Amino acid sequence: MSTTLTDRKDARWYRQGWPWFLIALPAIAVIAGIATLVIAIRSWDGLVVDDYYKEGNAIVQTIERTTHARELGLSALVQVRSERLRVQLMARDRKDLPSGLIVTISHPTRTGLDQVLTFSGTDGVYEGDMKTLAAGRWLFQLEDESRVWRMNGAAYLPTETEIRMDPSSS
Repeated sequence: MSTTLTDRKDARWYRQGWPWFLIALPAIAVIAGIATLVIAIRSWDGLVVDDYYKEGNAIVQTIERTTHARELGLSALVQVRSERLRVQLMARDRKDLPSGLIVTISHPTRTGLDQVLTFSGTDGVYEGDMKTLAAGRWLFQLEDESRVWRMNGAAYLPTETEIRMDPSSS
């Protein structure tokens, strides 16, 4: 008994493996593209630098301000406690300690998490409230109110809760 093509049972296409395999490849690419688009929209980090010349001038001024902090013999101890920040500023001459301090806390990659805080204090101790910082690396910048000098430091939170800043050691 021989079988002809007309005698065979016709299997439907959707019961075969190959059409599904061929459909799956472009479908996976479309799904991956949509997922990439969603991630890109939700985590846009913005423009890195708009004007390189101005940025270069700002770097020169930053170096001069750090040098001035070194000349004044400034150093600081910054203590981070959940929603509170304490800065103890030391100087070679106590008259160089400002009455107000600007503290900038910034995340290296997420500008939306940055905080600029202004504290007043006496005898070099400045204390105040801040928003809770997420785990990860954070950059701390201390400046006087007239922005004549500045010091920088970094910490990995929550393990490093004390940051020592000493521009004479850098």
